[in-house]
Amino acid sequence: MFIIPNFSLKISKQTVPKHINMFNKNIKLVITGLIVAYAIYQFVEGEIGNGIFLLLLSSIFIFLYFRNEIILLAFLRMRKQDLTGTQNWLSKIKNPEGALTTKQQGYYNYLHGIIFSQTNLTQAEKYFKKALKLGLTMDYDIAMAKLSLAGISMQKRRKREATMLLNQAKKLDKNNMLTEQIRMMQQQMKKI
Repeated sequence: MFIIPNFSLKISKQTVPKHINMFNKNIKLVITGLIVAYAIYQFVEGEIGNGIFLLLLSSIFIFLYFRNEIILLAFLRMRKQDLTGTQNWLSKIKNPEGALTTKQQGYYNYLHGIIFSQTNLTQAEKYFKKALKLGLTMDYDIAMAKLSLAGISMQKRRKREATMLLNQAKKLDKNNMLTEQIRMMQQQMKKI
């Protein structure tokens, strides 16, 4: 007769590592350049497989230059609607101007705007405006930021600004993903 041991595994929530060092965006490019140079050396020496592998390895650093790893992890936490986890990941970025490209700084501020829209509307407005100024890549994100700014303006009784932002959000929402929220906000504006 076999006795099967009872293994009890404790599955804890995923936590944010305490010590994450941010690479400066230029360091990523230097590392990529060094890897590509060594890959070319490998091709010259006849080690084709090593050269191909090194080129694929350098593509990871190129990807991380354009899509910051911390921003990606923060979006993952946001997707699970974990605002504190998102805030924890964003707090790992100590110097956004040095570590992020302009578009990434826009998304950094966009995520902060979403987080602060739950607690502090003045801070959220500041972050959304900065995100729009720095630039967001997708029309849906721009529409969402403008819709959030319209809601903040409406709560501060600035009807003209809210109407303008709402119309801009409506134009940017090409896939009709925000039509319900826009319709609700337009109905609330009639009450002001």
